[in-house]
Amino acid sequence: MNIAIVAGSSRSNSQTAKVARFIRQTLITQHKLAEQEVNVIDLGSYPLPLWPSEDQGPWGLFEKQLAQADALIVLAPEWHGMACPAIKNFFLYATKAQLAHKPAMLGGISAGVGGAYPISELRSSSYKNCRLCYIPEHLIVRGVEKVMNMPQPVDEDDRRIRERLVYNLDVLLRYAEALKPVRESIDMSRPEFANGM
Repeated sequence: MNIAIVAGSSRSNSQTAKVARFIRQTLITQHKLAEQEVNVIDLGSYPLPLWPSEDQGPWGLFEKQLAQADALIVLAPEWHGMACPAIKNFFLYATKAQLAHKPAMLGGISAGVGGAYPISELRSSSYKNCRLCYIPEHLIVRGVEKVMNMPQPVDEDDRRIRERLVYNLDVLLRYAEALKPVRESIDMSRPEFANGM
């Protein structure tokens, strides 16, 4: 089982990347995945050029990791009530060749009490051409600077978000197993249906 975690902040050393690393460790310790089965794509440390162009930066590496993934976790920080530009730009690169019919869990990240708007925005617009399948469960990490910092939770908010994460990851892994034969049986070579409607 291979999982790709996309940390969708354009800032280096972002809180979104911190959450991605925490989720990676949770998949390894709680769900018994091997270290090489969980990759973090950090758009802050390895930014993609704005719009796909001749110089695609680190996309070649990301493309391979995404193609091998059985499921994705897409983390989007909320900036002014929107998903930040780095994650939106990511979806201009991603195609059905890497992501079609793979389950994904969305995560909204907020320093305050927000975080819901990126979930709504990405559910409505990011899947169309790449055919990514968002599962019904998602994660909203509020007050991100105060949670997921230590091996053990420091308060009730930290404990609850960790419990929700473990539950959501279990659901995601079950979707990943269930959708494997579906992906293998779908003909994605028809040019008249290259893009979604």
